[in-house]
Amino acid sequence: MLKKGLLLGGVFALAFGAVVGCSSGQAGNGNQAGGDKQLTGSIRLDGSSTVYPISQAVAEEFMKENPGVKVTVAESGTGGGFKKWANGEIEISNASRPIKDEEKAAAKQKGIEPVEIPVAYDGIAVVVNKENKFVDSLTVEELKKIWEPNSKVKTWKDVRPEWPAEPIKLYGPGTASGTFDYFTEEVVGEGGKSRTDYTASEDDNVLVKGVEGDKNSLGYFGYAYYMENKDKLKIVKIDAGKGAIEPTDQTIKDGTYAPLSRKIFIYPSNKVLVKPEVKEFLKFYLETAKDLVKEVGYVPLPDADYQKSLELVK
Repeated sequence: MLKKGLLLGGVFALAFGAVVGCSSGQAGNGNQAGGDKQLTGSIRLDGSSTVYPISQAVAEEFMKENPGVKVTVAESGTGGGFKKWANGEIEISNASRPIKDEEKAAAKQKGIEPVEIPVAYDGIAVVVNKENKFVDSLTVEELKKIWEPNSKVKTWKDVRPEWPAEPIKLYGPGTASGTFDYFTEEVVGEGGKSRTDYTASEDDNVLVKGVEGDKNSLGYFGYAYYMENKDKLKIVKIDAGKGAIEPTDQTIKDGTYAPLSRKIFIYPSNKVLVKPEVKEFLKFYLETAKDLVKEVGYVPLPDADYQKSLELVK
C-alpha cells in the first residue's frame, strides 16, 4: 500500500472540501439517509493493492461523515479479493482488472451478481534502478522475452547485445495480483503465464524497495507507486510499435501508453446494494473519487463515467 502519510495529508483536506460542498441530496449527508436516522453498520473491502490507496482514502473520509459505520480495507490481491467476495466474506472487492468468467460463476452459485464500477485509470510502470544508465526504453517484444515462461534471459546482454552481461534481478506482483494477470495477458500473450524465478509480492512497496536496492534490477507495478517513489527509481519507456512512450497522466488516459494502461474497479454485489450504509458509501466514493484519485497518484475518469456509475447505486 502507499505510505499512510500520503493518504492522511492533502488527500483528506481536498476530499473534505469536496464533501462539504455536496448538496443535501448527495452522499456527503449519508448520515441523514432515511430521515434523521444515523447510518450504522460495517463495510469490508479487500482485493487489489493497486486500488487500496483510493478505497482507503474514501473509507477514512466516509467514516468522518458517518461515525456509526466502520469501513475496513485490506489487500490480498485482486484474485484473493474476488474469492472472499464470492464467499460473501466482504461487501466490495477492489480489482485492478475486470472480473473473470470463472469468478462470476463461483459467485453466481451463491446468488451473488457483480456490479462493475470503474474508479480510475492506472498504468503499469516498468522500472529499473536509479543507477542504470543504459536502459531508457524496452519494446513489448523485449518485455515478453524477459518475462515469458522458461525465458532464456539471464543477463541484460541477453536482451540487447550492446548491453552489459550483468545478471537481471526481477521483481513483480504475485499470481493473485490483478496487475500480474493484466501484464502477463498483454505482454506475454496469456494471462497467468510467466517465468517464476523472480521476487514476487502482493505488496507493491516490497517491489519498490527491491528495485531501489539492486542496481541490476527490473520490476513492474502500479504507476501510483512509481510516482510516490520516482526520486528513487528510473522509469522505462515502452515501445508497442509506435515509438517509446513514457507513462504520464495524459498517455495513460488517452491510451497511447499501450498496452500497459487500464481502468481499475470496485465490485459490490447485487445483494449488498440494498444495505443503506453500502449504498451511501458507494455514492460517497463516486462523488469524491475525482479529487481523491488524482491525489493518490491515479488518473480520474471523465465525469460522465462517475455519473453513469452513480445511476447504478442510487
